[in-house]
Amino acid sequence: MRPGLRERLARGPLRRGAGRWPARLPRPHTLRARLTAGLVVLLAVSCAAVGVAAVVELNGFLTGRLDQQLRETGERFPASLEHGGTRPSDHDGGDGDTRRQTVGTFGARLVGDTVTNAAVVGSSTGTGAQNVPLAAADRRTLGAVPADGRGHTIDLSALDDYRVMAVQGRDGDVLVTGLPTEPVEATVHRLELVAAVVFGAALAVAGFAGAMWVRWSLRPLSRVAATATKVSRLPLSSGEVGLWPRAPEADPRSEVGRVADAFNTMLGHVEEALTKRHASEERLRSFAADASHELRTPVASIRGHAELALLHPGPVPQKVARALERIEAEAARMGEMVDDLLLLARLDAGRPLERLPVDLTRLVLDAVTDAQAAGPGHRWTLELSEEPVTVPGDAHRLHQVLANLLANARLHTPVGTTITISLETEETEETEESTAVLKVHDDGPGVAMDVQPRVFERFTHGDRRRTEGVQSGTGTGLGLSIVAAVAEAHGGSVTLESAPASTTFTVRIPAGDG
Repeated sequence: MRPGLRERLARGPLRRGAGRWPARLPRPHTLRARLTAGLVVLLAVSCAAVGVAAVVELNGFLTGRLDQQLRETGERFPASLEHGGTRPSDHDGGDGDTRRQTVGTFGARLVGDTVTNAAVVGSSTGTGAQNVPLAAADRRTLGAVPADGRGHTIDLSALDDYRVMAVQGRDGDVLVTGLPTEPVEATVHRLELVAAVVFGAALAVAGFAGAMWVRWSLRPLSRVAATATKVSRLPLSSGEVGLWPRAPEADPRSEVGRVADAFNTMLGHVEEALTKRHASEERLRSFAADASHELRTPVASIRGHAELALLHPGPVPQKVARALERIEAEAARMGEMVDDLLLLARLDAGRPLERLPVDLTRLVLDAVTDAQAAGPGHRWTLELSEEPVTVPGDAHRLHQVLANLLANARLHTPVGTTITISLETEETEETEESTAVLKVHDDGPGVAMDVQPRVFERFTHGDRRRTEGVQSGTGTGLGLSIVAAVAEAHGGSVTLESAPASTTFTVRIPAGDG
């Protein structure tokens, strides 16, 4: 096992992504920003490639020129050091050899691996060649240069970086000639600086121009996005569908133009479908309202005739009397259902309710009193605030909400169930508005999970588990639908939280100014 892996395993399990870049760079989110960033990155990569290629090529070219200069110089200068002289008057021909060399030319003579002489040409106005004190590392570096007649770059601590070339001398020695690489490095560094400034300015200008060009090119797409945002804010769940905005027309030959055209076509199809749905809903509401209104008279007539027959003074057979009683009961139930359907149809049509101050506390007390009389086998408890809770609304409809919730709790729970009714006022910090909160809680068997999502839909009945052991007659299935519709008509809402031994209906009504 590698040494580093053992320590990592000792610290704990390896996590995915460990060792990666610790902080993720922010990524552009919009298409415009991504295109601009991509354009700038591609240009930066191109500029970097051009700059690196130019620097490498220039460095190779200048180094080649330096090698050519070393070949032309040959071994004359290091050969002149064989006699041990470093001044022009020290040996014959020394003056001419030194003066013909470029300032900074380095020469060294090696016998075996030992440097016997080393000098460098001083300034043209100076005294010629000067001895160079070489450190032990410099002597080893010179001894390692192969005598192959090719250029090699070395670093001499006494001088600097040099390009040297070693050849075999006539006396079995090795003659090393070198020229400083400082001019080459200075030229290369200057090119790097110029390239950095020029490419940096080009990137800045190209980035700004590219951003403007991308923004101009994507204007049609931005208009399509703005139109889609407006459409997404329209209420589409119900109600009449108005004329929707359309995306501006663009060149159909472009991708953006095809997207805009397809988007407008889709909006047309959706608008047509919603218009048909609204018309169908209106016809259904009208039918429900008309049918409910028309059924009220015959239902009342049937009930009246049944009651009249039961009041007959003469003897009535028991079976006939029982049949008349059932007719009267079912007629009464049908009359309640017709009234509920008519109320729902009116609420669906958006008919306004009364907006008068209603003492919700008084309504709760009255509704609980009626519920106690109807369900004496249940335990009824009240949790009311000290101050009366008043809301603006329709007193009759709010009383119907309370009556339906209490009847639902009574009819769908067994005898002995505790039903708790609480009423309080909540303050909203954001809007500084108060809301009346009414809760009806029971410790019955609860509402089945599959029934809870549709418990406020029309003609929804409780499951067998919740109705086991309860009183006969479970209602019409419209009670909770009326609760939800009346609450929404008052600008409020109703929710359900149910589990075994804990079911809570919560109604919220804006209190306003009362």
